[in-house]
Parts: sequence; structure tokens; C-alpha cells
Amino acid sequence: MYQRDFVFLAVVIVLTASLGTIAAPIGGTGVVEGDLMQWHRVQITFDGPSTSETAEVNPFLRYRLDVTFTNADKNYVVPGFYAADGDAGETSARAGNKWRVNFTPDRDGEWRFKASFRMGDNIAIDPDPDAGAPTAFDGASGSFRVSKTDKKAPDFRAKGLLQYVGEHYLRHAGSGEYYLKGGADSPENFLAYDEIDDTYDADAGSGSYSHIGGFIHQYKPHLRDWRVGDPVWQNGKGKGIIGALNYLAGKGMNSVYFLTYNLDGGDGRDTWMWTDVNERKRFDCSKLDQWEIIFDHMDRLGIMLHVVTQETENDRKLGGSAGLNPIRRLYYRELAARFSHHLAVIWNLGEENNTPDADRKEIAAFIRALDPYDHPITVHTHNDKALQFYEGILGNNNFEATSIQGNMANYNREAVILRQRTAEAGRKWVIFGDEQSRASHGVVPDANDPAHDIPRKYALWGNLMGGGAGVEWYFGHQFPHMDINCEDWRCRENMWDQTRYALEFFHNHLPFAEMAPDNSLVSTENAYCLAKAGRVYAIYLLEGGSTDLKVTPGAYSIQWYNPRAGGELLRGSVRQISGPGAKSIGEPPSQSDKDWAVLVRRITP
Repeated sequence: MYQRDFVFLAVVIVLTASLGTIAAPIGGTGVVEGDLMQWHRVQITFDGPSTSETAEVNPFLRYRLDVTFTNADKNYVVPGFYAADGDAGETSARAGNKWRVNFTPDRDGEWRFKASFRMGDNIAIDPDPDAGAPTAFDGASGSFRVSKTDKKAPDFRAKGLLQYVGEHYLRHAGSGEYYLKGGADSPENFLAYDEIDDTYDADAGSGSYSHIGGFIHQYKPHLRDWRVGDPVWQNGKGKGIIGALNYLAGKGMNSVYFLTYNLDGGDGRDTWMWTDVNERKRFDCSKLDQWEIIFDHMDRLGIMLHVVTQETENDRKLGGSAGLNPIRRLYYRELAARFSHHLAVIWNLGEENNTPDADRKEIAAFIRALDPYDHPITVHTHNDKALQFYEGILGNNNFEATSIQGNMANYNREAVILRQRTAEAGRKWVIFGDEQSRASHGVVPDANDPAHDIPRKYALWGNLMGGGAGVEWYFGHQFPHMDINCEDWRCRENMWDQTRYALEFFHNHLPFAEMAPDNSLVSTENAYCLAKAGRVYAIYLLEGGSTDLKVTPGAYSIQWYNPRAGGELLRGSVRQISGPGAKSIGEPPSQSDKDWAVLVRRITP
């Protein structure tokens, strides 16, 4: 763990003046751990009933911990969880008397907390706060004082919670920065890593990926990317997966798509939260503690957790049905209790999801009620079905984003249309493109496509210029380092670079959250346009050349940007145009047959 980043505080003692005073709990003992800074995790662990993952009385169903955190007018009810011996990630313990809650304070100052710890039949999935009977440390309370964060970007703790704010882009609550996504959709079984406890290939490669045989990740090529001071567990485990994340962040990427459940017919059968492949009511405390170490590192690197909770093969099997049955309720409660405190999370109801709209709405509402931070919720489409797939949930208060699978040539059109449809439905969505077809190919390795022209032009720039908020790259199943067995993210290094170039252009040169797509402003069919009319225009020329741009009255500068190599803005054959009307932007600085981005900015008041 990050020993240097934590101050360990017993709530039954008086702390130093610089950290404030922690009041002793009323109903039991507890320990507060953390930096005690805004946007940093605060962890409180209580001594409660001694039990185990396999106890006859199931601790995951029989007990329910919720902790209320209060700061002036702020009030959060945060679900807690059974933590075995409190250090299971290191000890692999399955038993103990520790009960824990993780909380992320969104402001400095004094926070007070009070625990509700109740027992009863199936109380963990009962939403009634008065259900069951109080027991053990119920009523334990205390306080702690939080200071401002001392972190720097890209660490999410420097930016704050990534929130839906009623617009087509997510925004960080601390910095106010709008978020554009660039990241990895593959391997979808990212957490199927051999140094995580009780993680193995449970099916030895049957099903749609039978051609790769039995497989589990080791990420050996990324051992060199692990750095001294990075987290490990159990005397050095974890370096491969931590190094992989370091590499991806070093390329400027900020999102990883991963499954938390692929049993029951899913691809891989190597990722689950439970104590056994046949168990669905008891959770593996040490495995989930180790997941937390990985996710904590992702926060520090500025990588969003895209949590994909089911896939098409099993979305009607958990608990025996598609809807919000007791087993699925318990699953989502454990996910929210353990991981909702992370600063950038998207809950995805399932890959290529088959769940009926009524059930989707019910499940999303259940997650929203559990998650005190209201992280965005989405659901992944079937291939090329995005324009029909979301019709039944548009406008629903518990959905905020798309997760589109489809032909890359459609990414711009789909972004434009879905922006409009969601706005007309009364709830603007964030438009993400998360998988590229054909399923056999996706984005192939650099060795098989050194230029990556199609994904760059149509998926990446197509989404962003359509008013979308970014993409994750899917690796298909035909080529080396594919969607299940990718061990080395360097295999798509060119695609990471080109993604970074696009994100840099948008962040450095455009007020993109104030702009809207309008391809009618350009005269050529092979072009996209994003505009804040009369102020700034972005043009993307898929095949190079030139175009006329319709502008309002005023004088405008013309600068060119190379999406294949990034870098500085360049001068073309025309440096300035004056409106109103359709005006030629001239020719690019070089390679006129290649794709170019163009920045057109008003230079007169």
C-alpha cells in the first residue's frame, strides 16, 4: 500500500492539533485511516461480530452497515462492508471481526459520522433503514477534520469527483475541468490477473474464445513499468498490473473498461467477486481488497474506472433472471459499498445488454440509491444498434451516458443524433464510443495497421467532432493481444499516441463544452465541424484538401493541427478570413491528401 500517503488515526484517542480531534465512538470502537484531505479516501473500520466468509450465518446478508457523514448542509449515507481481519489483501484472511466503510469528503472542515449497524434476515438488501435490529457498534459516532488536497493533476484527487452536471460532458467537481475519455476497452477481463487471490481460468477457454485455451493475465511486459514506491501486496505481488496502468497513464490515457463478472457463460470465466465460481451470496474479501489497491492506483494516475457489471451471455443468469432479484441486489450493494468512493467511476449495466428497459430502470435506480456520489450510469449496446437501443430509457433520471458498440464510420452521426435526442428527452447524455466493429478486428495491433487511419478518422475524431466525449479502444478477437489475452498495451502504442493528440487539441484549443456539432457549416462531405458560432470553429478534414466554412460577421484566424503527429498549430495557405458567408480556409501546410484538423477563431471583438 501507499504507506507514505496515509495517516492512521484511532478514533478513541486525541490527535495532534494539526489534524484535529477525533471523538470516541458512542456505540463501539473504530479506526479512522487516511490523509484527511478533500477528495482523499477516509476509511473507518469498526470492531463487530467475529465471523467469516463461510460462516453458517452469512455475514454479507445477515448484517448491514451504513454510515452517515455530515458537514454543515452536506449529508451522505455510505454503505459499508464486511472486511474479514481488516487486512485481507495482505493476509488472505477469510475471517475476522472488522467492518469497514470508505468515504470521500468533497469539502474541507469538520465531518461527523454515525454508524448504523443492524442485523436481520436478508437485511443487507432491505432498503428500509429501520429494518432488523441494532447490534454491536450501532450508533458509533465521531468526527474528523479535513484539509485541502495537496495533489497535482493528473491525480484525480487534484481534480475532484467526476460528475454528471446536466451537460454533454462530465466535469470534475474540484477543478471544474470537463472530461474527455481516451482509454482501453480491452482486455475486458483486465482483473483476471494471476497474482490476485483466487483468480484463475475457471473454464479453460471454452465458448467464443476457445481458440486461446486456458489463460490468465500476468502482464509480464509491463513489469518494467512498475516504479519504486508503487503499490504491491503480499511481498511484491501486483507489479505487472500496476505497471500496465502506469504505461497507459504515461501515454495520456484516462479510462479502463473492465468486467467484474464473466461467469455463467461469459467470455473468459475468470473474473468474479465471490468466494467460489459456484457461489453468489458470499464475497472474497482478500480479492476485493486487492482490487481496491489497483483502483486506488488508478485514482492516482487519473484513470477512470469503467465498471462493466455483466455481459450479454450472463445478464439473465445472475440470480436466475434479468431483473433486480435478491442476488443481483446483493452484488450491486457490494460493488457500491467497496468501490463507489473512487473519484471517477461509470457504472455500466452490461456489455451488449439484453435486459428489458423496465429492469434496466429498476437496476439503475437501485444503484443510484446505494451510490452516495451519483456516479454516471450507462449500458452497452449491441453492434450498430445505438440509435434504437436507448429509446426506452431516454430522459430517465438514472442514466447519463452512452456506451456504443458499432461501425466506426457511424460514430460521428450517432454522436450528433444522440446528443439531440437526449437533449429533447430532457436529460442530456454524455456520448461515449466504447467498442469498434468488426468484432474480429476492432483496433488491430500497430504491426497490422501502422497508421490506424480508420479508427483515428472515423471513431476518435468522428466521436469528438460530433460532440461526443471520447472513446475506448477494443482489440477484437482475431489478432495477437486481443480482447481476452492482451498482455502488453504497447501493441497499440500508435493508437494511444493518436488519441492523446486528439484530446490535447480539444483541451488546449477549444471551449468544447460550449460548442455543438454542425457539419452543414462546411462545404465538403468529407469533413466534420464543431462550432461555437461567431467565436470558434473546429473542422476535421478526413481526406485533407480544403473546404468553405460558413461564418458570421468578423475576422477569423486559420490554424492547422496534425492529428497524426500532434504538436503545435501550423499555418496553411490562408491565415485569415472575414465573414459573413462561406469562405475558403485554404490548403494545409503539407501532405494535403492526409487528414487535418483546423482551428478557426474570431480575432475581432
